[in-house]
Amino acid sequence: MTSYDTIIPETASGEEAAVIAAAISIHLRAEERAALINTNDESKSWTGKRWAFANRLEQQRLTGGRIPLSAPTDAWASVGRRDRY
Repeated sequence: MTSYDTIIPETASGEEAAVIAAAISIHLRAEERAALINTNDESKSWTGKRWAFANRLEQQRLTGGRIPLSAPTDAWASVGRRDRY
C-alpha cells in the first residue's frame, strides 16, 4: 500500500486528504492497467500470424507473399497496403 504522508500537505482537511488520496490511487491503477495492456497485447505483434495472413491474402487472390514485420498488425490496414508486399 502506498503511504500518502509525504504527498498530502499537513494543512489539508480530512476531505481534501481523501480527495488527493483517491486521485492518486485512480492514477496509479490507470498506470498499472496501461502497463499490463502494453505488455500482454498480442494484437500488436505479428508473431505466428504473418504467414497465416499471407495465406488468406493468397486465397482471396489479393496476392500473398512475404508480409514484412513492419506491416500494420491491423488486418484492414495491411490489406490496404498489400501492393507493397
